[in-house]
Amino acid sequence: VQLQASGGGLVQSGGSLRLSCAASGSIFSINAMGWYRQALGKQRDLVARITSGGETNYADSVKGRFTISRDNAKNTVYLQMDSLKAEDTAVYYCKADGLYGYSGSYEPFASWGQGTQVTVSS
Repeated sequence: VQLQASGGGLVQSGGSLRLSCAASGSIFSINAMGWYRQALGKQRDLVARITSGGETNYADSVKGRFTISRDNAKNTVYLQMDSLKAEDTAVYYCKADGLYGYSGSYEPFASWGQGTQVTVSS
């Protein structure tokens, strides 16, 4: 299963960006999809996560500013980022886990996207 992320870029503080991540391959079902970020010299941390049922959770630092959503028909997850701050600057990675395979034979997967750079200038 492959994940393709897009939508990063350079934006001024207070601005907005929308990230997208589409999963492709022999996907049977996707459980959770999420976004993580890794700033230079720091560990990769969870930003937001959404389950197949639509339950969401967010890092405290982004609550009220970021919104995660997904289109199950398109196997795509989105991250709407508003009121961006300089400290949001990082490489953003999407992740998905679920089952892949063909009728009668499924295996679990957990895949990462390639990362997309978000830079917020102050």
